[in-house]
Amino acid sequence: QVQLVESGGGLVQAGGSLRLSCAASGSIFRINDMAWYRQAPGKQRELVAGITGTGVTNYADFVKGRFTVSRDNAKKMVWLQMNSLKPEDTAVYYCNAAILAMKSGSLRATLDDYWGQGTQVTVSS
Repeated sequence: QVQLVESGGGLVQAGGSLRLSCAASGSIFRINDMAWYRQAPGKQRELVAGITGTGVTNYADFVKGRFTVSRDNAKKMVWLQMNSLKPEDTAVYYCNAAILAMKSGSLRATLDDYWGQGTQVTVSS
């Protein structure tokens, strides 16, 4: 069974940095696009940054120049380096990935969308 597990969240002062990690595990053949989303209390989940299987990145305007997304295909991991954090960056951050994997009990691999459990990032002013 495919799992995405995030780590690296925590409490940091405004202007500080955090690095989020996300590790994929399971019967994985290939990971396509990977991304980080976030959801603040009372708000909808929003895309923060994405990275394709070939390393092409895209960022939400509100993090450009401050956050950097990267991945290691061999390790099945994606990271989000967050610098110059602001109180408005406070949210639960989720890892997302499109993964081609073999499901339990099946002889076929399917491409599905997976989410991690989320990691809390709190930025104090």
